[in-house]
Amino acid sequence: MPGGIFRVCLVVITAFVNHPLLFPKDNVTILENTDEVIQKMKEREENLRMEQLKLEQEIAMQEALAKSSEQATESEKQYDHDFLPWNLWTALSMMVFLLIEFWRQDYQEANWPDYANEEDEINVLGKAVKGAILPEKVILANFHERCLQTVTSDIARNRELVEGFADDLLEALRSVCNRDADMEVEESIGIGSMYENWRAHKPLACDFIVPFTPPAPYCFQFETWCSGESVAPDKQGCGMIKISWADEDSTGCICDKTKLGEDLLCLLHSKMNPLKQNNHVEDLLCYKDTRYLDANQVMTWFQVALTKAWNKISHKYEFSLTFNHIDVPGALKIKFKSGKTIVFNLTPVVQYADSDVYFISQFQSSNVSEEPTSSIHWFLTFAVCEKRYIQFVSKTLPANSCHLSCLQILSFLHGKQCSLTGPSGLTNYHLKTVMLHLLQIHPRMDWAPGFLDARLKDMLKYLEKSLQEKRLYHFFIGNKNLPEELGIPVGLQRAEPLNLFRPFVLQRSAYRKTMDTFHEMLKNTAALINEYTMHVPNGRGIPLNKDLL
Repeated sequence: MPGGIFRVCLVVITAFVNHPLLFPKDNVTILENTDEVIQKMKEREENLRMEQLKLEQEIAMQEALAKSSEQATESEKQYDHDFLPWNLWTALSMMVFLLIEFWRQDYQEANWPDYANEEDEINVLGKAVKGAILPEKVILANFHERCLQTVTSDIARNRELVEGFADDLLEALRSVCNRDADMEVEESIGIGSMYENWRAHKPLACDFIVPFTPPAPYCFQFETWCSGESVAPDKQGCGMIKISWADEDSTGCICDKTKLGEDLLCLLHSKMNPLKQNNHVEDLLCYKDTRYLDANQVMTWFQVALTKAWNKISHKYEFSLTFNHIDVPGALKIKFKSGKTIVFNLTPVVQYADSDVYFISQFQSSNVSEEPTSSIHWFLTFAVCEKRYIQFVSKTLPANSCHLSCLQILSFLHGKQCSLTGPSGLTNYHLKTVMLHLLQIHPRMDWAPGFLDARLKDMLKYLEKSLQEKRLYHFFIGNKNLPEELGIPVGLQRAEPLNLFRPFVLQRSAYRKTMDTFHEMLKNTAALINEYTMHVPNGRGIPLNKDLL
């Protein structure tokens, strides 16, 4: 029997040592291949089951020998002496595995962060930021006004030119499309840093989304990840768009309730309807043999339509228009005869549930960097909600508040560091998400212009904490503390929080690169700011605001 106890101990110790979440390789993440983790866990479970079966058989044999033995009393005492420790070890083993399982569930499905304790956690985890030497408040203000506000002042001129041309281009696109068979394009909507006034880099690229709808009598139906019981992690934040007949489920027509005679014809639901007879639904940019909208076909259609539209109106303009990126059909570049260029992006989207949330096939450089798992899976973008929320909050903050200045400085520093050491896993969308979270944590008066250095340090601490935990929640998905004016669909607010840093859990090399870039940025912050401030002519500088001194 001592051998059985030893085996149980060995099984428990092996489970602890080999558990991928308790002792991950390199102490940074779990195995890169999720399927491999699941397979190994199944194999360990089967091994544990076999060990338990052997132990039960051994106990049964010893119990039979004890009953048949002549020394019944001594055997019974020995049995009780061994059986009690066996029960004890079995109970302890079950408790250990249950605790591991509960901890794993908490690790994978964390709840929305508790903002009451958020500042304490930031102060504990932000060790690298504490050790970094950041510029003083006056130097930061001088750098922002001399180096970054000059970028902001150019935005209005570029935006006005591009908006007018984009409207003309889309109007020409509508005229070249077949209204009975092609998608119907609506007015464009400006999004991103250019429309939120924190753009920090040139070229000044305007981002537009272009909603489109199917021709009558079709409509879109949506299937999101939060409507299913179990969804793979890589499909969270995605959805599928199904094209259906607008009256497919209708029972209001009299022909659905009454048998019409042979000489009577329903003009709405005629069996001779040529579109329905030819199964035209599948021809509307759907994936093969399905009714789900195919992002690749949508992009091809949009690129062809833009080319036809430009050919129709090109004689009106004294510049050329080309595609800036072959793989991104809506990335366009205007080139003047003088050599000056202006870039902008037109991205087709589908509106979700009459809200400011849209389905988008791919994000631009200022947004999330992941790609959909297949061409029928579309991302949800909250770009319009983000713009509206920043405008909403700005009205409640002090005059000349520093929230956008902090984001602009942080975006500039990260961009310059990436130009030195190569791209990292961080994007401007992550940085903006950090700012949105901090806007909910700090009181309004903490964003006065005199707190520029303090709030910038808070953003760096929050970013460091999120990187260390590999957890940065999407600001809108699962956040129940949003103002009703935004009109976020209830299903998205009640969904499980979406971790934007989930790829770092599996991609160890990308995580190391991102952490290295972040730490290098902290070390170089003072040098970068001093260098760029020195090379800006004094004549371009704007006098410092006295409130910042």
